[in-house]
This record gives sequence, structure tokens and C-alpha cells, in this order.
Amino acid sequence: MIISNDIFYVGVNDHDIDLFEGQYEVENGMAYNSYVIIDDKIAVMDSVDKHFKDEWLDNIDQVLKGRTPDYLIVQHMEPDHSANIVSFVEKYPNVQIVSTAKSFVMMKQFFKNDFEDQRIVVKEKDTLELGKHTLTFIMAPMVHWPEVMVTYDSQDKVLFSADGFGKFGALDVEEDWACEARRYYFGIVGKYGMQVHALLKKAATLDIQTICPLHGPILTDNLDYYLGLYQTWSSYGVESDGVMIAYSSVYGHTKEAVALLAEKLKEAGCVKVAVNDLAREDMAEVVEDAFRYGKIVFATTTYNADIFPCMKEFIHHLTEKNFQKKTVAFIENGSWAPVATKVMKAMMEKCKNLNYLENNVTILSALSDENIEKIGLLAQELMKS
Repeated sequence: MIISNDIFYVGVNDHDIDLFEGQYEVENGMAYNSYVIIDDKIAVMDSVDKHFKDEWLDNIDQVLKGRTPDYLIVQHMEPDHSANIVSFVEKYPNVQIVSTAKSFVMMKQFFKNDFEDQRIVVKEKDTLELGKHTLTFIMAPMVHWPEVMVTYDSQDKVLFSADGFGKFGALDVEEDWACEARRYYFGIVGKYGMQVHALLKKAATLDIQTICPLHGPILTDNLDYYLGLYQTWSSYGVESDGVMIAYSSVYGHTKEAVALLAEKLKEAGCVKVAVNDLAREDMAEVVEDAFRYGKIVFATTTYNADIFPCMKEFIHHLTEKNFQKKTVAFIENGSWAPVATKVMKAMMEKCKNLNYLENNVTILSALSDENIEKIGLLAQELMKS
């Protein structure tokens, strides 16, 4: 794949993987991106997953046409991007490795070698001259590891964005960008919104015409769309109008209450009601929805004087990822000592800027006439909030 006259794609598609990072389902596989910049001097941007060493090195060979790379630039040390550093150095023993000081510490941890004799340690706004291409290195700590940097090529106005602007899915599969990029972002980077926001401020000072991430497609058209979504995500803003309901139900009574609330919301003109059964939905998909919408209803049963396990896991995922700036309501169910709302609120104590609604619902075993009326009031309050 040719990105510009001098920049070439040498990454790989992985259709053997079932769980990315051991937890995220990737039905359409995964892409591990790597790039080559050919100038008076040649730079290779990042490595790929260990299972694709030979394919990656062959891709590089095809692009180099007999030339030898001068630099391997390592932007991120996660193994899906760094696993083949040693193999690359073995093939090109005179190459210099360009990365941050923290990256070389991690190389020592991963490979028992920090490449002391062939490393170039860079910091904020350091540059590397390849010829007509000048690369500027921009530090991006905790996006989403502490050693991360991104790289800007002023010649072709390309931002090599490390894990930023990445998505699940191999490059030979057509699918909507935002859906899998959102799930990727909130699953992997979501906790670090402040750090992502800081990186976006730096990026705003650059003339960017192409974004080359380490996962997902190269972005060239309508960059304002992608940058705008990242601004919303990193500031924990509301991306889509509507109400998201997350629930768990043992014998169906809580589910019945949720269905009634969804019906009332639709009757009131709610643009979108996203209902998620926590026991059956992909947890990463539900987490994605929770950050996408501004109004969230948590509905669950009291269970062992606590809450149902899948709801507990769901809230744990949210708080771990800095859940904030949402309007929140609760529906609880319990036959003799309902405490679910109390438990859920306690779990969210550290969340910032949550607006709790008043018309929360307590069900004692099965829906009562009073519950039905309260659900109607909750629907009205959600529409007004």
C-alpha cells in the first residue's frame, strides 16, 4: 500500500486472533500497522506482532528494493508493536533504534537488551532528518502506556499516531470505523482521557493531512470527523442523543420493568433507547454504549446483600475507565431487603459530575401499580434532564 511518494505500508492482517489483549472479541481480526519512509535515509515505523515476523520482514524487503534501513522508530512498546525488534536488528545489525528513554527501559525488560550501542533517545520536539522528510517526535505519555510517543512528518503532513485513532478489525474487511474505534478507545484508552486531550492540543498545532495509526485504516478524508470524535471521547462528552439502559434480571421482573421504561421513553419521543442485557451482551459493547450516551439507567437485583455479578463487573469497568459527566438513574429489585441502588451508588462515589435523578424505582419481587407509575415519572424525568 502506497501512502505517499515516499511512505509505504508494510503491516499485516491477523485473522487467527479471537481475543485482542486476551479479552476483546475481534470477529473481523486485527491489523498491526508498520510503515517505511524512504528518503536519503530510511526509517521503519514500528514492528508487528511476533506471529507475523516473516511476513513483516518480507513486506519491508519488497519496499526497500535492496536498500538497507537506517532507523527503526519505536513509538510504543506493547508486544503487538514491538515483538520483532530483536529480529529486525538481527537482520539489519547497523540500524539505529529511535525511541523514548522509557521505551529502552522496557526493551531491557522484554528482550534483556536495551541496545545501548545503537540507540537514539528522543524527547519532546526532537527531530530526525531523513533528507527532505523531517520527523518531529511528540511525547504522548499514558496514551496509553507511559513510554508512548507519536511522530509528525512535515514533508507529507503525516501524523504517525501510535495507538491513537486505532480500531479493531483487519484492513481487508469493510466495516464502520466509528463503532469499532469507539469500542477500542473506551476499552483500551478510555481511562486516559486527560492525556488524550493533551495530545489532541498538540496535534491541533500541526498541519495534518493523513493519520497513520498502529491499528486500523490510514485516515485521509474528513479528518475533522475523526478528530471531533476523539475530542468528545477524551472529554467524556455526549456523542449520541438517547438513553442507555443496562440491566440484569434473574426471573424476568427487572427485565419487565426495563421493557416498560423503554416503551415509555419511546412514546415520549426519545431518539434512541439502547437496552443492554448484561448477562448476554459483549461487555465491551455495553461499556462503549455507556460512554456514548449521556443518560444511563442501571437496573439490577439485590444478590447476596450486594448486586448481581454482571452488574458489579459492568460498574467496575466504568469506574476503572473514569466514567463521568452523565445523568444516572437506578431501578432495583429485591424480595425482602433491596440494597442494589445503595450498592451501585457507593461503587460510583469516585465518579465525577454524575447527575442522579430523583425518580428511582424499587421493586419488591414483581411490578406493582406504584412501580408502573414511578417508571412513567422516571421516563418523564429522563426526557427533561
